[in-house]
Amino acid sequence: MTKPPPGRLLALAQLGNSVGDGAYYTTSALYFTQVVGLSPARVGLGLTVGWAVGSLAGVPLGRLADRCGARGTAVLLALATGLAVAAFTVVRAFVPFVLVACGYAAAQSGLAAARQALLAGLVPAGERTGLLARLQSTLNAGLAVGAGLGGLALHAGTPGAYAGVFAVDAVSFAVCALLLAGLPRVAPSVRVRGRADLGVLRDRPYAVVALLNTVLLLRMPLLSLVLPLWITERTGAPAWLVSALFVLNTAVVTVFQVRAARGVTGLRSATRAVRRAGWVMCAACAVFALSAGASAWVAAGVLVVGAVLQVIAEMGQSAGSWQLSFDLAPAERVGEYQGLFGTGVTVARTLGPLVLTWLLVEWGPPGWLLLGAAMVGASYAMGPAARRAAVGRSPEGVRRPVPVN
Repeated sequence: MTKPPPGRLLALAQLGNSVGDGAYYTTSALYFTQVVGLSPARVGLGLTVGWAVGSLAGVPLGRLADRCGARGTAVLLALATGLAVAAFTVVRAFVPFVLVACGYAAAQSGLAAARQALLAGLVPAGERTGLLARLQSTLNAGLAVGAGLGGLALHAGTPGAYAGVFAVDAVSFAVCALLLAGLPRVAPSVRVRGRADLGVLRDRPYAVVALLNTVLLLRMPLLSLVLPLWITERTGAPAWLVSALFVLNTAVVTVFQVRAARGVTGLRSATRAVRRAGWVMCAACAVFALSAGASAWVAAGVLVVGAVLQVIAEMGQSAGSWQLSFDLAPAERVGEYQGLFGTGVTVARTLGPLVLTWLLVEWGPPGWLLLGAAMVGASYAMGPAARRAAVGRSPEGVRRPVPVN
C-alpha cells in the first residue's frame, strides 16, 4: 500500500489539531473564569507569562529538532501539547494555571519550529511556500469547524461541555502526533550535533528580518480583540459584525491563500509581496479609522471594506514571510532558525493586545494612521534587511552576496 505524500499527511495533521484549537480558542476564556474561577486579570496575566515563556522556548526546541530529528521531536511536542491541554481540566488555582500555561505555550512554540524543520526536510525548496499556503488554508478551515464546536459548548454553558472541548483539543493533538509519526524520517543535521552554541542568536541580520516580521504580525490581535472593542466603543455598528468579520477573514484565507502565494518563489518576489502587503495594510488602517463615529450601516460597510483589505494584506505578508524564513536560514539549522522566526507570533500575541488597545481604542483614528505608517515602514525595511541576511559564505569562507530587490 502506497503511503500518502508528505504534504497530505502534514495537511491532515494541521486539520486535526486546528479543529481542536478552534474549539479551545472559542471557549477557553470563559472556562478559565467561570469554571476554574480565575479573575479575567489573572487569566490575562497567566497567558501572558505562558506565551512569554513560549517565545523563549522556540529556539532551543527548534535546535533540538535539528539535532535529534524533526519527526520525533514534532511527535513528542504534539503529545506534550495535548497533555498540557488535558492538564487545564484539573487546575483550580492560579499558580498551577500559570505552570500549565507555560508548558502549553512552550510545547506549541517548539511544535511549530519542529514542523517547519520537518517540512524543510521533506519538501523541495521551491514547493515550500505553496505547501505552507495550503496548510494555512487547512488551518483556517479547521479553526472554523472547531469554532462551531466551541459555540455548541458555549450554548450549553456547563462545566461538562467545556471539559468536552478541552478533551477534543487534547485528542486532536494525539491524532496530529500519530499522523506526523507516519511521515518519513528526517535525519539530524550532522553539522549541528555536538555544538553547544545557538548560532541564530548571533545572526543579527536574520534577527532583524524576524523583528520586522514581528512588527507586521501586530495585525494578529486586530480581529480577536481590537476590532471588537473598536466596533462597540467607537462606532455605531452592531456587535454581531465582530463575528461576521471573523467568518469573512477565515473564508477568504481558506479559499484564496494558495492563489495569493503562487507568485512567491524566491527572495525577490517575497520582499515584493511584503512591500505590497504593507501598503494594503496601511490602506486597511485608514479605512478602519474612517468608521469612527459613523452610523450603524455606514460604519458596517466601511468596516467590511477594511476587513477585506486586511485579509489581502495578511495573505501577502504571510506568503512573503514564509519564503524569507526558509530561504535565509542555513539548511542544517532550519529548526533553530524557525524557532527564532516563530517568536514573532508569540510576541504579537503577548504584547499586541496591550499595545494596540492603547494605540487604537484609546487614541482613535490617529492611532490607526500611526499603525499603518509602521506597517509600511517595516515592509520597506524588509528588502534591505533580507539583502543583508542573504549575504552568505562560500565553503572557502569568502562572503558572497545574494541579490534581493
